[in-house]
Amino acid sequence: MGSQIIINSNSREIRVALVENNLLVELFIEHKANKGIVGNVYKGLVTKILPGMQVAFVNAGLEKAGFLYVGDIDVGDRLDNESKPDPLSISDQLNANVSNKAMDLNTDLDSESEDKPFRRDNHSIPIQDILEEGQEVIVQVAKNPLGTKGARITSYITLPGRYLVYMPTASQISVSRRIEEENEKERLKNLVSELDKPCGGYIVRTAGQNREEKDFISDINFLDRVWNNLKNKSDSAGAPCLLYEDLNLIFRSIRDLFNHDVDELVIDSRDDYEKCIEFCSTFLPHLVDKIQLYEGATPIFDHFGIEIEINRALDRKVWLKSGGYISIDQTEALVAIDVNTGKFVGHTDPEETILKTNLEAVKEIVYQLRLRNIGGLIIVDFIDMSKEVSKEIIWNALNQALKSDRSRTNILKISELGLVEMTRKRVRESLSQTLCDACYYCEGSGFIKSPTTICYDIFRSIHRIASNTYQKKTITVEVHPNIYDLLVEIESSHLEEMESDFDIEISVRVNTKLHQEKYNINVI
Repeated sequence: MGSQIIINSNSREIRVALVENNLLVELFIEHKANKGIVGNVYKGLVTKILPGMQVAFVNAGLEKAGFLYVGDIDVGDRLDNESKPDPLSISDQLNANVSNKAMDLNTDLDSESEDKPFRRDNHSIPIQDILEEGQEVIVQVAKNPLGTKGARITSYITLPGRYLVYMPTASQISVSRRIEEENEKERLKNLVSELDKPCGGYIVRTAGQNREEKDFISDINFLDRVWNNLKNKSDSAGAPCLLYEDLNLIFRSIRDLFNHDVDELVIDSRDDYEKCIEFCSTFLPHLVDKIQLYEGATPIFDHFGIEIEINRALDRKVWLKSGGYISIDQTEALVAIDVNTGKFVGHTDPEETILKTNLEAVKEIVYQLRLRNIGGLIIVDFIDMSKEVSKEIIWNALNQALKSDRSRTNILKISELGLVEMTRKRVRESLSQTLCDACYYCEGSGFIKSPTTICYDIFRSIHRIASNTYQKKTITVEVHPNIYDLLVEIESSHLEEMESDFDIEISVRVNTKLHQEKYNINVI
């Protein structure tokens, strides 16, 4: 069986599952009260410039100020290195036709253009010579806010359509790197180049493969209307304000995922089903017959076996069929993935056992990266291999497996310690960040002090208090129930010893509201 798109939609959230060969491979979640903002375009105000870091903070009307790096600022063709230029006006930004200056395409559901032809403009102009505090700027969200960080924003605007991405401030034409046939790439470049279209740059998306002139003309006309509406709104609206909002998750999924490789799209909301039919009838009439309404009594994700896979995707340890396993630990700086033989001991040759486990782990790691939407810096600790040929096999297998991943990755060679350093483009939160909060008890560390450690901390505190006075005292200690049990049942003799040594009276009480690591000591 090919691919399916399964959509669970209700008044609180939208969940979109991409299923390939009956296996959940990608999951997208949008809470309607807290939907993603990647792709949205805002008119904002520069609130602070940090020359030392070459960044500016922009108030775009969001909860936190957006983060604008100097390399993400479209300076146009009006810079003069011998004198400080006038700050760019709104109209200058919107009408600039900049050659070879556009950011990498940052959409939730599609990859970048081939060979990264549209890079940030690494100009040498200091940010304080481009922007001023209080200046109005047009920016687009490139990355959703993550944790304590505000949204990553850019002044290079990209507007995605079904087959094309329009970049009003660029001029190049390129093709998605996922289109591998060279003849098709050349055909698409030539076709789009020769079309009568507004000034700007274009990227042919993966869905544009094998498409004809009429398909691209329709996209160009649509994107031109979007851009003109955005410009008109910017002229009349005050900052901060929203100028353009990307489609909701359902329609983004249709735009970016729903193609001839998908056998069916199944959705459980009748209202959204009718909207999907209307949307596809207008823009994708050849796909209308593939849209199905799910009306079963069992929840749609349960029916397709997706719910249980979501829960498994939150586990730290993932078992391999051979008996080995991988463990995935996500920190603020990086994600560490460790490969272990586990229950798998092989038969004769240890190197063969290790190679087999590592090869099996490669497939599972790539699958988990995609399913969990893990991004940023990733360190994979493969089981040590003594033979260079084994390391080469693993590295080639990893590269091959990552070809199915739409997010761009960069991999370094396996080190002598068996480590692979890689990066995976991160635009939105990982699955665990979307569905989970850090444990309020351990505050995300994964560990808390043991009851024995807390008891000894309490003894030291009592010792300090009792040593600093010459009169008899009554000391009351409030503790968590687990600590109380240990103090009364195991450590009671030491408490009596301290009472005798310091001529004090110690009383221990339970406080169920206390964290296990916390305690209160009162002196009378």
